[in-house]
Amino acid sequence: MPNIYQPSFEEDERPPGFRARRARIGTEVGSELIGASLWRLPPGEAAYPYHYHFGDEELIIVIHGRPTVRTPDGNRELDEGEVLHCPLGEDGAHQILNRTDDTVTFLSVSSHGRPDIVVYPDSGKLGVGQRLPRGGGLRAFFRRELAVDYWDREVPPDWWDPEAPPD
Repeated sequence: MPNIYQPSFEEDERPPGFRARRARIGTEVGSELIGASLWRLPPGEAAYPYHYHFGDEELIIVIHGRPTVRTPDGNRELDEGEVLHCPLGEDGAHQILNRTDDTVTFLSVSSHGRPDIVVYPDSGKLGVGQRLPRGGGLRAFFRRELAVDYWDREVPPDWWDPEAPPD
């Protein structure tokens, strides 16, 4: 049984500037439609890149410290106990930063029962993914400037007759 006071943090390597630690509490209890992650954010780091979702609505609850949230409205320091809502779409863009000398802890709760599209405005990336309750699922990232036309590489069906008149 997970415990937010004794979290099991992931062992993934993160690049400098993004060296946060994450415990996937929702996954640990087998949640299928609700995500819950406990984050520990050291001084001078960001939890993740600036982004917004089309499928996952989020709530961020500050447990300890005073993180800074970056949104389309700018930067704002959050208080302990404050709850931030990140709605779907561009208006919900967010990034959590730690500009203090103290470690920040926050809980992120999300609706993740359906596939999601994530936009990363700073890097021009697009992410697509589906989180499955037991891990796995689709997860891929693309550079938006490499977008192709809808009909790119499409060919007519084998039975199609180019000589037939249109209906």
